[in-house]
Amino acid sequence: MSLRCGRFELAAQSPAGRPLLMGVLNVTPDSFSDGGRFLRAEAAIAHARRLVAEGADLLDIGGESSRPGAAPVGEDEELGRILPVLEALQDLPVPLSVDTRRPRVMREALAAGASMINDIEALEAPGALEAVAASACGLCLMHKKGDPATMQQDPAYADVVGEVKAYLAARIAACEAAGIARERIVADPGFGFGKTAAHNLELLRRLAEFAALGVPIVSGWSRKSTLGAITGRPAGERLAASLAAALLSAQAGATILRVHDVRETRDALAVWLAMRANAG
Repeated sequence: MSLRCGRFELAAQSPAGRPLLMGVLNVTPDSFSDGGRFLRAEAAIAHARRLVAEGADLLDIGGESSRPGAAPVGEDEELGRILPVLEALQDLPVPLSVDTRRPRVMREALAAGASMINDIEALEAPGALEAVAASACGLCLMHKKGDPATMQQDPAYADVVGEVKAYLAARIAACEAAGIARERIVADPGFGFGKTAAHNLELLRRLAEFAALGVPIVSGWSRKSTLGAITGRPAGERLAASLAAALLSAQAGATILRVHDVRETRDALAVWLAMRANAG
């Protein structure tokens, strides 16, 4: 299985046999784990280059926080945050993803050199499918329940795995109906987006079932609040828990791990891969 991202063609795994690592770059003042650290373009650009040097296979650039309780920002502000960073990073040898749910931002990001759109609303906004269909960009379709401002207010499911899978299957079908090739699509169950800790853990326990969607699967557990609920640690102290979740995701067949700590995740995966290579 391969993934087409603009001028890039990515294998489902790195040459070393591990999941691909998507480095997180929040160009925001209020993201839950690093809000404000990389709001200045210079700081964001330097951090992006550091993540690639540490081994990121993709970068995901976001100009609007989608943490629980976050307020939306205007399109002009979102674009003002991401475009200078995106334009300055065109020399990097990895795909640049833009994390946005707005069709205008998608169009302008693609015109500025983005190779992927990561949409927490799975291209449901009016005009979103049209904004990306004619390009060659990769697309990450994520499941969420509710809006960021309210999504963690008592989310409920009869069958969280079945409902999330059915939603993602429907959005993949909508993309294909719009003329978007399946090789451009990845799916993300949306850990922490309208889900309790129990929901997140059930999705992780049964993550392998998402392979039935027929597209690469993204797992984004890095520093999430469920890890804080389990460990009692604040966001800045969840590295060990994030690495555990990354390894469990890899064991369940995740294709892409969306992480803040690229170097440390690579090291943890290297140990896992060495163990597998020497099994038996």
